[in-house]
Amino acid sequence: MRQRYLVTYDISDPKRLRQVFRIMKGYGNHLQLSVFSCDLTEMTLVTMKAALNEVIHAIEDAVLIVDIGPSDGRGMTSFECLGRATRPPEKGPKIV
Repeated sequence: MRQRYLVTYDISDPKRLRQVFRIMKGYGNHLQLSVFSCDLTEMTLVTMKAALNEVIHAIEDAVLIVDIGPSDGRGMTSFECLGRATRPPEKGPKIV
């Protein structure tokens, strides 16, 4: 079962910031500057966290991962946008 996660990050070094952005593009949909929506299995979540931990500096950087709910349940309707609309996250698996 896939869960929808909201992932946001604050990375202090420009080189690490670019690396984190590239990692996240492989796992989800880019919503705003440092914000992604990701539909992940438990294993994919573990893999994403491991990839991020390889890049970030725990003392200087922060990554926030919020479990929104099942991708085909509450997770589909959890996002509301005010102002310029962002594209809703795509349903289904993402092939990288």
